Amino acid sequence: MPISDVSGRKVWQLRSRNEQLARWAMWLVGVAIFMWCWQRISEATTWVFVWDAPRIAADMGARAWPPRWSYMSELWVPLWDTLNIATLGTLLAIIAAVPVAFLAARNTTPSALFVRPVALFIIVSSRSINSLIWALLLVSIIGPGVLSGLLAIALRSIGFCAKLLYEAIEEIDPKQVEAVTATGASRWQVMAYGIVPQILPAFAGVTVFRWDINLRESTVLGLVGAGGIGLQLKSSLDVLAWPQVALILIIILLAVLLSEWVSARVRGAII
Repeated sequence: MPISDVSGRKVWQLRSRNEQLARWAMWLVGVAIFMWCWQRISEATTWVFVWDAPRIAADMGARAWPPRWSYMSELWVPLWDTLNIATLGTLLAIIAAVPVAFLAARNTTPSALFVRPVALFIIVSSRSINSLIWALLLVSIIGPGVLSGLLAIALRSIGFCAKLLYEAIEEIDPKQVEAVTATGASRWQVMAYGIVPQILPAFAGVTVFRWDINLRESTVLGLVGAGGIGLQLKSSLDVLAWPQVALILIIILLAVLLSEWVSARVRGAII
């Protein structure tokens, strides 16, 4: 933006004076908010424990090493439960998310005034509640166990999968749909031959990606009684069995790395 200096010559600047003042004012407000938040956090923090944290962490690490490898025989069943929670929970979520996605997409919903808002409300409700909260509620309703964890993963994943799928549906090429419609195909045939083939890569990618996330989340659901290897972790933490805790954390890390490898291979095959 050209401005004039004292001698009357034009000088080019990236921003005008008002824009620069506005940016500095925004920075000033941001720093003030940060300092206020830091003050509130400092007042609520017991700094003695913070300064002593490195020593405590080192002591816990010394107690946890070496891991108790003999405890591995107790982890195979909980690990299998965790895998089932993640896999079956993802499967249930996908089954529920597909119709919700078609009802939420503008180009496939039967009613943009009534049906679409309901589908969007389902998506938002599912995504706004964490899986641990779902697990706490379900443990209170149907009791502790794998079923509570499975349903918690499914309820949490419906909104995630449905949101990505309905966005993929809205981004399809309408020319293919028009071509299938021009042949006299019914509404279901148009959906099967004009829409579904276009969203299959997105569908597969979302499924694998969500399964990868669910495997991570299912490892901690046992902390609230929803089964899986997290239940063994909680039991070991309760009795301060640090070598067992170390082994469980190693197993969780290996499971997550395996899920990363599987999901990367599947996504690579799809793309």
